[in-house]
Amino acid sequence: MDLESENSRKLKDFFGREYESLKRYVSTKISDTANRDAEDIIQDVALKLFSGADRYAPINNVAGFVYRSIKNKIIDVMRTTKKTNSVDTDKDLLELAEALHQSNDSYTSDQMIAVLKTCIQQLKPAYKDIIIAVDFEGYTYREISRETGISIGTLMSRRHRAVGILYKKIELEINKKNRKS
Repeated sequence: MDLESENSRKLKDFFGREYESLKRYVSTKISDTANRDAEDIIQDVALKLFSGADRYAPINNVAGFVYRSIKNKIIDVMRTTKKTNSVDTDKDLLELAEALHQSNDSYTSDQMIAVLKTCIQQLKPAYKDIIIAVDFEGYTYREISRETGISIGTLMSRRHRAVGILYKKIELEINKKNRKS
């Protein structure tokens, strides 16, 4: 079997089996607005993948390949329809909490979101901006560098320091709550 038909077959099988799961995945990521349709995103990605299937190396991890493509498409859609300087996406805040390994049994999801919002708003503007741009709006360091003229290394350092500060601030909040309990 040649490369084109093997990749196409794998993609066709995967989309046939997993279409509803893909739809649920996309819906959870874009549920904040009605003008974006999960099926449109999936079909755009599928069209792009199928039309280029013969150009790819053999696809071994089809699920990872498809989900990564869909995630990238969602980021593109979010960038074109939503620019914000405020932290208002609770799902993103929970994802950041998980990334900071701060899911703590003494806090509910709503309480953790409130703690994260407070801690992010307390950051210096440069730190807050990099956290929002990278972790919530999905910009790459290269894109931010082109837009601001700040070197990629400086941006990476700022985000690293910002995450460290957030970690400490959240830890202080958790300790305050535990002392009150």
